[in-house]
Amino acid sequence: MKNLTVGDIVKCTNGTLLVGNENAICDNFSKDTRTIQKGDIYIGIKGQNFDGNIFWKEALDKGADAVIVQDVNFSKEEVQKYINKAIIKVDNTLNSLYEIAKYKRSLYNIPVVAVTGSVGKTSTKDLIASVLSKKYLTLKTEGNNNNNIGLPLTILKLREHESLVVEMGMNHLGEISLLTNIAKPTISVITNIGTSHIGNLGSQENILKAKLEILEGMSNPILVLNNDDKLLHNWYENNKEKYDLHPYGIENESDVHISDIKYSFNNSNFTCKYNNDEFDISIPVGGKHFVYNAMACIIIGKILGLSYEQISNGVQELELTEKRMDILNLKNNITVINDTYNASCESMKAGLEYLANNARNRKIAVLGDMLELGAFSKALHEQVGSYVANNNIDILFCLGNDAKYIASSAIQNGMNEKDVLFFEDKKQLIEKLKEILQLNDTVLVKASNGMRFFEIVDILKNI
Repeated sequence: MKNLTVGDIVKCTNGTLLVGNENAICDNFSKDTRTIQKGDIYIGIKGQNFDGNIFWKEALDKGADAVIVQDVNFSKEEVQKYINKAIIKVDNTLNSLYEIAKYKRSLYNIPVVAVTGSVGKTSTKDLIASVLSKKYLTLKTEGNNNNNIGLPLTILKLREHESLVVEMGMNHLGEISLLTNIAKPTISVITNIGTSHIGNLGSQENILKAKLEILEGMSNPILVLNNDDKLLHNWYENNKEKYDLHPYGIENESDVHISDIKYSFNNSNFTCKYNNDEFDISIPVGGKHFVYNAMACIIIGKILGLSYEQISNGVQELELTEKRMDILNLKNNITVINDTYNASCESMKAGLEYLANNARNRKIAVLGDMLELGAFSKALHEQVGSYVANNNIDILFCLGNDAKYIASSAIQNGMNEKDVLFFEDKKQLIEKLKEILQLNDTVLVKASNGMRFFEIVDILKNI
């Protein structure tokens, strides 16, 4: 393990050590006093509506070994009280978190894989980590901690690890640039360029520009990218002589060629050809989008020296992050597809396609708002509605300010009006859904996380 000391933190943050031992080792970092553990290093993060610095005493009293804070005036009595702890005062705790994570990253000469994209970041990250774990002790981003706080805190969890897989999310230009310059990836993946956050960025071209910021933190960029995505394909064709690029795709010629794709409810199977070698892959979840994700991790596995057997076993043993295509089997053989963490037009279409291809009886979609789409929101929700109708969904439930456009578009595109139900109250939706469920029904529940549709799933689990 590469040790990080109090003295290292003081030096890289240009902070002031008010009390404490410079040689004390700092292992675990926390920004939340509710979950603080004995020996943790507490960082008081100051946001727009919350100031974690005011909880420094609580952190120390609960067992933290050190605190890193800003804008706190310490009395001599307070400093003396915590003589056996460490108190580090900095100008800006958030910037200090970045600098500590950069320093920690610099101690490790290991493969670091960064994953970004509009859709599929988390599942691709999970797949890559599962594969790499067959050869390396691998650390990965947990859950959706892919922002300017979650990513550096992930890096600070490095111990004896031999590889790191991080997810990078963004809402605006410049955010991926910050993250990549902290993580310094050795390999990066861009899954696709969709419409997530298009309300903030204004166009898919700007989304592409934001995702490509991932190259800024790479000294010798190795980029794995979806060659069937129109914008990424065009960028690849224009830049394949400039960078070390590894495309994957089904429709366009790429590093990986696949055939004999077979989908079932809980599996996607295909034959893969890579460098004239053929081998079979089985993914423990259905859906075309997971085949794309698997192709990316096949390329990364081979770049990093894994055998085909290791890659195949890693894919087969995938464990998805909660609330992403969780398949729940309820009584009366009712199946719920819980995909409630996030939503975009592209992921909505993927979920509906999965529902249409795998339902045993009636296909029921429970859909809510896709957030952060700005002026594009009405048109994109209408696209989802047309996709509902075109995939012959039997019953559509909608809830949300913009989900009404999903409902109206589904009707306009041929869905029977009596099978389209719009609600303004979540409790009413749940009661109606419980009332109409029948033996062997399959239900897709999907919306942006802010809609809290996981509450619907939690109630369905108990019916």
